[in-house]
Amino acid sequence: MQDRKMQDWINLVLAVCLFVSPWVIGFAAAMAPARNAWIVAVIMGVLAIATLSAFAEWEEWANLVLGLWLIISPWVLAFTANTSAMWTHLIIGVIVAAVSAWAVWDYRQHPHVHA
Repeated sequence: MQDRKMQDWINLVLAVCLFVSPWVIGFAAAMAPARNAWIVAVIMGVLAIATLSAFAEWEEWANLVLGLWLIISPWVLAFTANTSAMWTHLIIGVIVAAVSAWAVWDYRQHPHVHA
């Protein structure tokens, strides 16, 4: 159960980092990556808060999908030329996907433990 809570807190911190990244990293003027970061961050944050209050496996799967989206979004939304935005999306996407996969794996290994 502690691992699950830690995973949810990690996702919440990553959501905050992703949300502020357009301003901090300097790509707020580039609308495609900035909007993508803001939208995905809000969804991740809502999912993390929901999972902290009541665990549901589907929320971890949704975060995994969001992480994968962050990884491919620089190519889908065509902002690979903006390297700071691209690397921000890639790095946060890989971490979100890994943490969410870990949460799903942990839940499947210990289904009798409820959050």
